Amino acid sequence: MEPDLSALDDHLADHGVDGYLIDADSTDPNQRYLSGFDAPDPFLTCYTPDGLAVLVSGLEYGRAVTESRADTVKRPADYDRRQLVSEHGPTEASHRVNSAFLADCGVDSVFVPDRFPLSTADGLREQGHTVSVDTDDVLMDIRSVKTPEEIDHIRAAQRANEAAMAAAESLLAAASVDSDGRLSHEGDPLTSERVKHEIEATLLEDGYGLDSTIVAGGAQAADPHERGSGPLWGDEAIIIDIFPQDKTTGYHADMTRTFCVGEPGETISEWYDLTERALDAALGAVEAGASGADVHAAACEIYEDAGLPTFRTDPSTETGFIHTTGHGVGLAIHEQPRLSTEGGELAAGQVITVEPGLYDPDVGGVRIEDIIVVTENGYENLTDYPRTFVVD
Repeated sequence: MEPDLSALDDHLADHGVDGYLIDADSTDPNQRYLSGFDAPDPFLTCYTPDGLAVLVSGLEYGRAVTESRADTVKRPADYDRRQLVSEHGPTEASHRVNSAFLADCGVDSVFVPDRFPLSTADGLREQGHTVSVDTDDVLMDIRSVKTPEEIDHIRAAQRANEAAMAAAESLLAAASVDSDGRLSHEGDPLTSERVKHEIEATLLEDGYGLDSTIVAGGAQAADPHERGSGPLWGDEAIIIDIFPQDKTTGYHADMTRTFCVGEPGETISEWYDLTERALDAALGAVEAGASGADVHAAACEIYEDAGLPTFRTDPSTETGFIHTTGHGVGLAIHEQPRLSTEGGELAAGQVITVEPGLYDPDVGGVRIEDIIVVTENGYENLTDYPRTFVVD
């Protein structure tokens, strides 16, 4: 299903701009979304209400013709780049090729995203084009509302995510606590690295990958983005946060569970119960028309009523609930909307995480995260994985 870009058409018309230009490889979510093309090297995508064009290397030309969404596919050779290099050198030749490509698109002025190569922008300006930054980031807003096909891609990624989480939990369940308090598996110390390997191998078999994952126990779990390393210990909370990407579609999933092998202490057990309540409260606040701030507030209130600090009440706190409640997920693992004090109105079709947590190096960390789709009257939970704290 082609994306609905009518809002981009309106945005360009409202600002009197001819087109929208991206210069990036396909790891850039806006590039992948707009062009529909997966390429490892940067290429130009120019969108106008009249059509979509890409300028790719000769190496990628054939694939771009068959795989991209572009109505028009061009390559530097179409603009006699070799002759331009001999006359002007490689840098100016590239600028002239880019300018000729825009001329073919009927474009004098372009909006570009805020992360755009300065050399490309300056080169186009030297060739007489107007290049302006789209400070409204309209394409990110468009991307935030997913088509049914995109939701299916994320749903599939979440199923793979759950298989990887089950593999990790099985390792923990098979572990024992040795005389020193460390976890042991088949006679060897059970480490964060061993659990991560099991997660990554499971995902790879299913066609998914990830740059990193979080398996952090004890004091390490008190830092929300600590990846975790070394031996895992009994009686401590272990946060496992997995956020894979489908190698074919590019879409992500995201889920966190917190486990304990052995007997958790009273405080960390209370924290787990509070976090589960905060998750349920936040989920209950989700629906189209509610704001990300509303959802965040629902989670914060559970913690604040229990006397624990949050960023909402104390922006300088280093313990308690020290992050936002969630974020959008799609071609990027973190995208719009935000569930935070500044979070705006939610729309049906947005895919978001809901992930409250508590952190203190003296206690450890707890986080529970589901991934959901916002609907008109609530949400659809894409997560089908139990919340089990004590593993046995």
